[in-house]
Amino acid sequence: MESALLCASSRFVSSHYHNKADAFKSNFGSMSTGKLLYSNSIFKRNTGTTPTRRALISSVLDRKAKKETVVIPDPDYRIPVVLFGMAGGLVYADNLVAAVPVGLLGLLLLVQATRVRFVFDKDALEVKVGDQLKDSGENVFVGGENRWKYSTFVNWELWWPSFPILVYFKETQTKPEGQIHFFPVIFNGKQLYNALVERCGPSKTSGPK
Repeated sequence: MESALLCASSRFVSSHYHNKADAFKSNFGSMSTGKLLYSNSIFKRNTGTTPTRRALISSVLDRKAKKETVVIPDPDYRIPVVLFGMAGGLVYADNLVAAVPVGLLGLLLLVQATRVRFVFDKDALEVKVGDQLKDSGENVFVGGENRWKYSTFVNWELWWPSFPILVYFKETQTKPEGQIHFFPVIFNGKQLYNALVERCGPSKTSGPK
């Protein structure tokens, strides 16, 4: 009798502890799995954002590098050619009075296109002369250097974007109340527009087509 009771008691205790052990293993496995899934989700989320951060950093560095680069738009001879064409048409129509000034203006702009350069450095826009980029001296109309810091630009426009003829900008470096400048576009219009956008901010006009 005692042997039978001891045997039954032993089976009950053994079964109880086995059930407890299985439950502990099950819970531990769930905890472990949950922790692993959580870790995996963090890992996936981090690896997912890394390319975005790299792209953002690359974009910022690229913009900074562009602003550090000196930009000199290429010369453009379209306006002188158009003026020569107009002068030729006026000569054909026997209107020499109008043909002469139009032709002279075309010749002047042709010469200027071969020698005048807009130089965009990291701080300012400067007018230089020749391939050696010599100093252009004082501005013959308003005085002062032909160099204007981007931080003093109030506004700028390119007329007309599809066939740029004039570039206009207003700066406060020459006069506190603002000084307006006009230049014929004897440079590559698209390069000029991009340089102004990068250094001086956007304009109300659209880019050259």
